[in-house]
Parts: sequence; C-alpha cells; structure tokens
Amino acid sequence: MEKKKIVVCDHLHKKAEEMLSKENDIEYVNAADVPKGEPLFEKIADADVIITRSSTPVDKELLEHAKKLKAIVRAGVGVDNVDMEECSRRGIIVMNVPTANTIAAVELTFAHMLACMRAFPYAHNQLKLERIWKREAWIGNELKGKKLGIIGFGNIGSRVGKRALAFEMDVVTYDPYIPPEKATNLGVKYTTDFDEILKCDIITIHTPKNKETINMIDREEIAKMKDGVVLINCARGGLYNEDALYEGLKSGKIKFAGIDVFAKEPATDNKLLELDNVTVTPHLGANTEESQEKIAIGAATEALEAARGISYPNALNLPIKEDEMPPFVKPYLELAQKMGFLAAQVNKGAYKTIKVIAEGEIGDYLKSLITFTVVGVLKESLGESINYVNAEFVAKERGIEILSKKSPESSGYKNKVTVKLTTDRDIIEISGTIFEESVQRIVDINNFALDVEPKGKMILFKNTDVPGVIGEVGMILAKHNINIADFRLGRDDHGHALAVIIVDDDVNKDVLKELADLKACLSVSYAIL
Repeated sequence: MEKKKIVVCDHLHKKAEEMLSKENDIEYVNAADVPKGEPLFEKIADADVIITRSSTPVDKELLEHAKKLKAIVRAGVGVDNVDMEECSRRGIIVMNVPTANTIAAVELTFAHMLACMRAFPYAHNQLKLERIWKREAWIGNELKGKKLGIIGFGNIGSRVGKRALAFEMDVVTYDPYIPPEKATNLGVKYTTDFDEILKCDIITIHTPKNKETINMIDREEIAKMKDGVVLINCARGGLYNEDALYEGLKSGKIKFAGIDVFAKEPATDNKLLELDNVTVTPHLGANTEESQEKIAIGAATEALEAARGISYPNALNLPIKEDEMPPFVKPYLELAQKMGFLAAQVNKGAYKTIKVIAEGEIGDYLKSLITFTVVGVLKESLGESINYVNAEFVAKERGIEILSKKSPESSGYKNKVTVKLTTDRDIIEISGTIFEESVQRIVDINNFALDVEPKGKMILFKNTDVPGVIGEVGMILAKHNINIADFRLGRDDHGHALAVIIVDDDVNKDVLKELADLKACLSVSYAIL
C-alpha cells in the first residue's frame, strides 16, 4: 500500500512527531529546519498534506511546487499566511486548530491586565537590572471594583469575563452578534451601547480581525474614554489604531496598555516600544506548554484524517462534492453564501433565526444551501473561525434557530433561493437566482424587485419616493470623490424606494451619516461582497 506523505513545515510540540511517526501508512517528514524556498519546495513536491504555522508563506509559489497536495493544516487559529483563494481554486482544503489556545490567550490577557495595573515589568527591571529599591515609585491599582469592558464575547472573551468576576470586577460586554443571555447568564452585563464600553476603567478586545474591526479603537473612540484608561489587546494586531494608541499613551489619556499583537510583525521597530507605560509581548497568546501540546495533537489528528480521506475537521474552505451534484447547484451554493454575508452586514444585531427558502429543483439540495448560508451569515462576525463543518453547530451553540422550506416554482423563476435573517433589531429577506449557467443575481431585497450582481462595494439606500433624491445622493458621493459604478432601483406600492448603489471607492461612516441625514432617507447601510 502506498504511504501518504505528511510534511511538517514549522516547529511543533514533540507530541505531533510522536503521533505522525508511528503510523505505518504515513510517510512523515519533519522539514521545520529546512530553509524556506527551493529546499522546502523539494520536500513538499509529493506531499499529500502539509502542516504549517505562521513562518511558512503558503502562497501561489509554494502551491505550484506541491503538485499532489490535497490539504493544509494551519497549526493555530489565524490563516493570514495562507492564500485561501488559490487553495480553493486548486481544490486544496485548508484546516485550522481554532480552540487549542483559548485558555492560554485568556490567561495572557490577565497577565497584561495585572502588569498594567501594577507596572510589574518596570518595577522588576528597576530592581533586577538597576539594583534600585524604590517602593514609593510603584503605587499601582487593584482590579477589584474596576469596571472592565470586553469587546467581543466569544470563546475567549466570555472566559475573560468569567474570570474577571472572580476578581470582583464590574464586567460589561459589547457583542452585537450574541444573544444577551450568553453574557447575563454568567453575571456579566450586556450592552448595545458601544460608548458604555468606552467609559470603562479597563477595556480588552477579543474580536476576529475583519473590515469591521480593523481600527475599531481609533482617535474618536479614545477621546471618549476616561482619563487614565487601561487598554489590552491579546487578540489581533490592528484592532487598535497604533498611531492613535501611541498618541493616547504619550499624552497620558491612556494610563497603560498591554499589547501582545501588532499590525505588522515582527514588531521590533514599533514606536510603542519607546514608551514606558506599555507592556509588550511578542505574540505569545498560544505560547504555553499545554496550548502547544493541544495544537500539536489537533494538527496531527487533522493531518492524519485528511491524508486518509476520512474527514476534514475545521475545514475553512471545504468544497462541495461536485461529482455528486449536478453542475447547476454550485453557483446557487455560492450565491446563498453571498446573500447570507450581505444580510449580516445590513442587518446587524444578535441573530435570532436564519431561514432558507428554495424554490424549484434547487430545493433538493436544501441542506447544502443551509450550510453555505449559515457560513455566510456568521462569517461577518466570526471571520476565519467559521467553516462548512462547524457552521450549524456554532449557530446552535449561539441560540440561533435554523429554518428551511422547500417550495415548488411559484415566482416565475425556474429556481430561486431566499435568505431571511432575523436579528433583535430587524428582518432582512434577500432572494437570488442564476441566469444562464452561472450568472448570479439578487432579484429581490425586502420585497423591492431588483437586478443586482452580488459583487463589490454596495450602498443600500431606502427612502421615501420623492423627486430629487437620486441627485442628492449623487452629490454627496461626488463630494467625497466616490465613483458610482452601477445604480439599481426598486420601488414598492407604499411610496418607498430602495437603491443599491455599487461604488468603486471605500465608503466611511461620515459619508453614511450624510446620506442618513437626507430628509427622504429611511435607512442606509454599506456592505462589501
């Protein structure tokens, strides 16, 4: 029997080697010390599966040399070093190990929090390196009684909150994508007012890194904070704007910051290192013996299952089995995922129900449509941690009801898929179909008939249907040098209109506010597909 080849490209805990080297049907190659580039390319040329960490760029060049590769295991959470699109194009499945470092990240958060409150690194250095005994220089503060604001209450944030309560802290969380009871059942206050978080004594952030969370804390947010606030980031670099963070620390507005992650790493020349009111670590969130062992075991297990074709745990881009489905199905699955992603960007809030309605022959593939839709909806809030394997499980865990309905042809389309997302704030219903063989189109949004390609930067503008509105919208966009690529308009019988405006340029919150302030505006939102 031909052995399957697994190549480990970066250093892992010894447990992975123990597991992989003892399997008789596996050829295990440890290439952690092999130089990147051609030497590594030679090792992976006939590999079935590779295991990587952040040190190995899994780019088009590497993939060109891995002709037999069918799966990649990223030993950790982030897949920033993996070209997901290229992997998907080549049919290579990408998996990660998303929860092994949870406790390590939680405890590092508290290490930074305590270090900031007591200036431990600086007191330590003064005594140990300078041999100065100066107790009066290091008057700190206690965690007890302080108000802790947690941004993001998922796997890590919720555990931070639970432990903060043991410190007798007053804990409040902001996470518009969870039901409030997930926090309140633990004794943590839930808020939908982001400004309430900004008024806390200590703020820690635990969100994925995506277009909504990059620079989530910027100058405007820091200006609203209490003088002497303490900020913690052990999640992802770039969630705090580092220029704004530097200015706040330098001015004293921010008393202390604990930072484990940076926008650009390695961060050996980052200007935050110049300051004496910041504690820093070199991205150590997963760096515990226990965490590394869990990651190694998880990565090795996934690699073995993938090499043997058993399953693909935590797959981030699991392709459908095209040989088991008619060719017309795949475009509908992609469309359903896009509509779910669009719905989640427009209808922000705690998800209550996700409903998929399939009309026509596509209804025979309702289960797959549900999976792809749920991935699309949850991807907006959970980013890379959501995949085709865990989507429905995660939805159930978060108290989201998944509904589905198969209907005969009833709307004039041979096949049509509708995604209905209900949150605690609103309901949005989006329908789409496929023209010719693979031309995707959104044909209805909340009962406004449209014809929109689900692609690009979209402004959704709902207004009372009165003269002059289109001109006012165009003038605002022109003032901000935003070019309109396409303009689609739908009207209803109640005197309302919905415009979907495709633009070439980014739209910021100031532009959206100007549009919202127009007299005829009923609602405005922005999405990117």
